[in-house]
Amino acid sequence: MRSETRIFSLPRWRVTRWLTDAGPGVPDEIRAALIASLFGTLPVFAGGLVNTLVVSAAIAARLPTPPFIAWLVLEIAIGVARLIVQIAARRAALAGRETPTDIYLVLALCWGGSVGYGAVVSLASGDWVVATLACLSAAAMVGGICFRNFGAPRLVAAMILLSLGPCSLGAVLSGEPILLIVFVQIPLYLVAMSLAAFRLNKMLVATMRAERENDHRARHDALTGLTNRSGLIGEIETKWLTANRQDEAMALLYLDLDGFKTVNDTYGHAAGDQLLKMVADRLSRLLRSQDMAARIGGDEFVVLTQGVEHSNALELGQMLIRAIAASYDLDGSVSTTVGVSVGIALAPEHGEDFATLLAAADAALYDAKSKGKSRCSVASPATSLARLRRLHCEATASTQTTADRAA
Repeated sequence: MRSETRIFSLPRWRVTRWLTDAGPGVPDEIRAALIASLFGTLPVFAGGLVNTLVVSAAIAARLPTPPFIAWLVLEIAIGVARLIVQIAARRAALAGRETPTDIYLVLALCWGGSVGYGAVVSLASGDWVVATLACLSAAAMVGGICFRNFGAPRLVAAMILLSLGPCSLGAVLSGEPILLIVFVQIPLYLVAMSLAAFRLNKMLVATMRAERENDHRARHDALTGLTNRSGLIGEIETKWLTANRQDEAMALLYLDLDGFKTVNDTYGHAAGDQLLKMVADRLSRLLRSQDMAARIGGDEFVVLTQGVEHSNALELGQMLIRAIAASYDLDGSVSTTVGVSVGIALAPEHGEDFATLLAAADAALYDAKSKGKSRCSVASPATSLARLRRLHCEATASTQTTADRAA
């Protein structure tokens, strides 16, 4: 199924980067989400576009003079360009290509300037019907500008300044002294709406940080920082889609520490937790950037790797066994060792989803432990059969125990 996730490019030009800057310490993924918000709220975008086109057309029909005809032509040109860039950007984002973010932002500023130009020539015309309509339209746009663009509050301030600021010049050109009050009104309006945009932006960034932190906690193990079972399931689905597109094999390595209970019983649970964190650190350092390590419970770990065949997976398993078997210094005063047994399942040979692959790898893990531990085994029909026999024996023993207790 085709993904509907859109990723819009961050701006590259100095002025557009400054206009959309989210502040220090904001992660790139949140910056990208803020940029994406500027392309959203399509009804507001369409409403603003239609409003200014209708107003400029109505005024040009009432006063068909060069200044107003020029305004109508400008509105049409900017409106069509913004719509084309909006559509092109959304398609590029969906396809994972570079998006024309800088051009989109510059066109937004041009649109604000066009609205401001219309207000100036309308006030200077002396036709108060035209002036009222143009200024009302400009003021109405401010709310939409703030609501649509508060992901970039500096952009909001610039667009408000360009759309309403020229009204001050129009007031002077009108020759009406009472209109000079706009020199007080417009700065206050600009400051108030800009502050609102900055406050909304701050709240949005805080909310996005909290959402990402909660998502990270939901998908990662609290002790080791590795991916947990929930995160692993999602990662397998994602990697399998990628592997399918690239016609690559994928391997799941199921690791179970040998001798971990002895460490826990001898040195205590705190030492055991420290050992688990050290094992997780070794796994993370040994793997490639595109590979993933997860802790799915107790002393059980999973490694997910892509682009490997049967022999490569075995080599990786042996490497992990050697690395994890090296001694550990706990609190600098205690040195201990543990082993690890590894079961390997390959996709698509042994399955294509988490449950099937883990079951196959678990069967291979049982085979490795039955051969003396600290070994590596790949899933096969024989290992699966052995696992089924083990499960049958365990179920039979459990049933017998229950019956004996009842008797």
